[in-house]
Amino acid sequence: MSLTPTELTVLGLIAEQPRHGYDLEQVIEQRGIRRWAEIGFSSIYYVLTKLEGRGLIASDDAQTGSKSRRVFHSTAAGRHAAEEGALEFIAGQRTVAHPLLVGLANLPLIADEDYADALQRRLTWIDARISTVIAAEHSQAPLPRAAREVFSYSLTLLEAERSWLATRVRVPHE
Repeated sequence: MSLTPTELTVLGLIAEQPRHGYDLEQVIEQRGIRRWAEIGFSSIYYVLTKLEGRGLIASDDAQTGSKSRRVFHSTAAGRHAAEEGALEFIAGQRTVAHPLLVGLANLPLIADEDYADALQRRLTWIDARISTVIAAEHSQAPLPRAAREVFSYSLTLLEAERSWLATRVRVPHE
């Protein structure tokens, strides 16, 4: 059973612990999940309905008064689908498009001074992003293992990009 990145993300958060829609929204926001997954607030309820229809999650019938307060938990089939989906995404060999590469491929069109300025602006953004991710991670400690791994991977990628940028931009000594 194939899951979209959005479906797997929502299902994984529910497998982590039972949640209602608004709780999902808060966790998605706190962990910065929208930085790497396209999950709109309104799509959360659509995905919940879809996952419930496929038998991957279920809600407590006693709490059906308000759609947003229905607490969902993963079913055995949902946990299995989430596990299979996670393994597929981790081991999968997919090329991810990166807008920076599109810009670099068009360097002949850009003046050297403009390129240097763009790299400096990107470096400034990367530095701010690294600080934001570190602060978000520390403010939520202790995090579940999955969230720690996402933060760790995200920081490693940001630091790798910062390292690459630092070889091309004059960076003050730290």
